[in-house]
Amino acid sequence: MGSEIWLSDIMRISPRTEDLDWITVRTYRNNELVLTDWWGVKDLTMIQAKKDYRTFLRDITDNYDTPNEAWDAWVAYPIEESWF
Repeated sequence: MGSEIWLSDIMRISPRTEDLDWITVRTYRNNELVLTDWWGVKDLTMIQAKKDYRTFLRDITDNYDTPNEAWDAWVAYPIEESWF
C-alpha cells in the first residue's frame, strides 16, 4: 500500500545482533499490526494466510519464552510479497 517500509522487510535484511526485550518486540509487533490493519477493511476480503499472520503477531508474546525466540520466529515466518 504505497511506499511504506515494512518491518517484515527490515527484519529479513537486518538480522538480530543483540538480545531483545519484550518491550521492543511488542513495539515492533504493534506497529506491524497497525500497518496491516487495512487488510481487514470492510470492502476487502482478507485471505486466511493474512489472518494467520495477524494472529501470529497478536499471540507472539504468549507463544515464546524469550523475546529473542519470538523475534527469530517472526523473522522466519513465511510472508508472501504479494501481501504488501
